[in-house]
Amino acid sequence: MLALLLWALVCTSVLCTSNVSSAQTPAIANDFRQASEAMRAGNLDEAGERFAAIVKQAPGFAEAHFNLGLVRSEQGKYDEAIASFSKALTLKPRLRGANLFEGIAEFRLNHLDRAVTAIKKEATNNPSDANAWMWLGVVRLAQERPEEAIDALDKAAKLAPDNVDILYHRGRAHLLVSKDSYGKMFQKDPGSWRVHQVIAQANSEADRHTDAVNEYQEAIKLAPTQPGLHEELGSEYRSLGKVEEAEQSFRCELEIDPNDILARYKLGVLLVEKGDAANGKELIEAALRDRPGLIHSDYNLGRAEMLLGDDASAAQHFERATVAPGSDPEVVQQAWYQLGTVYRRQHKMPEAQKAMAMFQKLKDQQAENSQKALRRYQAQQEAAGTAPSTSPPADPQ
Repeated sequence: MLALLLWALVCTSVLCTSNVSSAQTPAIANDFRQASEAMRAGNLDEAGERFAAIVKQAPGFAEAHFNLGLVRSEQGKYDEAIASFSKALTLKPRLRGANLFEGIAEFRLNHLDRAVTAIKKEATNNPSDANAWMWLGVVRLAQERPEEAIDALDKAAKLAPDNVDILYHRGRAHLLVSKDSYGKMFQKDPGSWRVHQVIAQANSEADRHTDAVNEYQEAIKLAPTQPGLHEELGSEYRSLGKVEEAEQSFRCELEIDPNDILARYKLGVLLVEKGDAANGKELIEAALRDRPGLIHSDYNLGRAEMLLGDDASAAQHFERATVAPGSDPEVVQQAWYQLGTVYRRQHKMPEAQKAMAMFQKLKDQQAENSQKALRRYQAQQEAAGTAPSTSPPADPQ
């Protein structure tokens, strides 16, 4: 919270500098600068005293009222903060940040409707301010209105896509809406195949693939010809290493929906892994004709070409696989290894050595990252007062 307040102070101080020099006496300008420095240094009591003295001497100094409000907010004196922000807005109705921080102070006092009104004004006046949209979403969540929170937080995420706080609140809002939707679905028809599908998907995301298989099987019993179910079941079987069951599921999906691109592609990859390179390649290429750019397609076609003995084509695919955007790091790592193997078969020894060196570099980086993740996890466990584990969490990223 302090970082956010100081961010606003920095922005406002840029505005205040010119105003102080032109509209205030040199003494007040000097006092204002000293108060601002005290606030930046975290000396809130001193800053509060200085800003309070300034507004007594210069009651029309909007920026001083605003900064006094920031100090009072950080001190937890929200009623006083609101009074200062309100005075600043009376003097300068469009003073940037004033409506936002007045709304945050109202939120801290659980005055949610007032908070929404104030923060909406900030978002309207400054539609490119991601913080305003985020706080509007936060207040909507507190009002238990997640649909409206999503609208605000989606806007915030577009403006600041890497802001962790925004991503957290946005994810929470979407989760609440999803839970509400699924809850209504369960109440409406608890025996629906959709219910089993949702539970299966949740199990899959939690890496409970055996439970996911069981739920997909129940869904298929209720809707045996529903497109997509067999393809999802096949993916779960593949995660469990049950190759024959996965192949059968993908083939069932294609019987139900011959145009299912993912089922065709996944079946092709599976056949390549089984050594049936010709049929696997045909299926992969057929899927790519309908949907170019399928993830890891160059890597899988490279493997197929290796099995078919076409090292030149295999090398071209693996070369593209090493730079394909969005690829899994482990697939990129394996692409370098396979590329090195192909180069050796082509008697291109310098290229093979470079490829293998890159493979080893990526492998070492992966091991180092795993150790770092383990150390972070153990440190977190120690900080929480629990015995550190010798194994990292399932997804240390």
